[in-house]
Amino acid sequence: MSKTIEHIVVVGGGSAGWLVAGVIAAEHRLRVTLVESPDVPPIGVGEGTWPSMRDTLRRIGVSESDFFRECDAAFKQGSRFNGWVTGAADDYYFHPFALPQGHGSANLAAAWQASHRGVPFADLVSHQPHLCVAGRAPKQAQTPEFAGVANYGYHLDAGKFGVFLRGHCVGKLGVRHVLDHVDAVEPQENGDIAGLRLRRHGLLAGDLFIDCTGMQSLLLGQHYGVPMVPQKHVLFNDAALAVQVPYATPDAPIASQTTSTAQASGWIWDIGLPARRGVGHVYSSAHTGDDDAFEALRRYIVATGGPDDINPRKLRFEPGYRKRFWHRNCLAIGLSAGFIEPLEASALALVEMSTEWLVDDMPATRAQVDIVAARFNEAFTYRWERIIEFLKLHYVLSKRSDSPYWLDHRKAASVPERLRELLALWRTRPPSRRDLARIEDVFPSASYQYILYGMGYPLEGAPRASDLPSAADRHFHDAARLTARMLQLLPSNRELLAHIRAHGLPRV
Repeated sequence: MSKTIEHIVVVGGGSAGWLVAGVIAAEHRLRVTLVESPDVPPIGVGEGTWPSMRDTLRRIGVSESDFFRECDAAFKQGSRFNGWVTGAADDYYFHPFALPQGHGSANLAAAWQASHRGVPFADLVSHQPHLCVAGRAPKQAQTPEFAGVANYGYHLDAGKFGVFLRGHCVGKLGVRHVLDHVDAVEPQENGDIAGLRLRRHGLLAGDLFIDCTGMQSLLLGQHYGVPMVPQKHVLFNDAALAVQVPYATPDAPIASQTTSTAQASGWIWDIGLPARRGVGHVYSSAHTGDDDAFEALRRYIVATGGPDDINPRKLRFEPGYRKRFWHRNCLAIGLSAGFIEPLEASALALVEMSTEWLVDDMPATRAQVDIVAARFNEAFTYRWERIIEFLKLHYVLSKRSDSPYWLDHRKAASVPERLRELLALWRTRPPSRRDLARIEDVFPSASYQYILYGMGYPLEGAPRASDLPSAADRHFHDAARLTARMLQLLPSNRELLAHIRAHGLPRV
């Protein structure tokens, strides 16, 4: 009879490891042990999340008010892209979390192009860009935890987030925490992992091992030798400089979006937290040197009110993902599964998606493991490919010609074939659910529309009866009315976050 899965061992802490341990422990009556080295600090998989994080936190039973207080968290309502189209001073567009008003019921893109081309697409179809420009929060003080007037995710301090999750997992969910070094991986005769040889605690046996050891990928990469599928030929960025920047004044506005500002050979992220900003320059080492990247980051920080004297942390990475994510009784989640530039904040989202798949399809016995693993590998190879295509879309549509970096991104050899085919179809119709028909599709058709029309991709061809331009105009008016009402009623990010720190949000 096949062995029952009873003990899950998570290797590595940080945001990824503790999210995995927490969701498993909250969902299943299994023993969960998390082992992490006391001397290896977590890399952190990003400071931005998708709205899905609200469901994840609620699923493991944390208080959203406590999360805001202990993780220096703020609201995120989408992303703003500066300088990605032409590099001009007035070049910007938004990718908000809210769907366009009337999405799917009329051809909003055709009506926008025909009559409203002077207004950015997202600004016309959604209230959320206007909330971001005004620095508004997505909810009111009386709105319960995890509920929102507008859709939102979070900005957070990744280091504090890992500590917060650890306290909840150990104190409330019964996860066993072991601080120790992994000196060796002990195999079974059939090739499975039998256990981990720890320096102080001896052999830690388990039935299923989750590799959250970051880029070193101690189990899947080093022990099993599962190779990476490199993606540097598609997404060139392989280095980053990251720094924490203080606000000029304690009452400075907190941005409601992640801001991404294009540079000659990369882009700069800017994330607003209550106590500081997280700013970094991600770039291609084939197109610029570290000194020039540092100088671009320094100039940006000074121009946005930060100090001239900065000491950023340098990061190197090879963009790509594992050929397999689940091999035998070992599953890699987080940076051990792969990494690409943090455009669109997919890192934590992939941790959430992987964990959700695992807990919803948890194998009960070793005999089921290979079946579930095959399904997982197929689904997440698909998801990684779609994310890479979506990120590449931001570069392919750019009209910038001021550096080889932007010109190289538009060369046909660097554009995935499926993306080229979709762009050919989208010349005459907007992206729709028919283009993204699988549940494994990560970004909805609305997200593709926000990027396409934010960057000015033209719609050609004759109008269709199903375009319904009068209906589209009604949706535009509805979006404008909703925008006016929300701007009147919603507090600023900093006002609401101060209220949460002092009083919390209502719990239901």
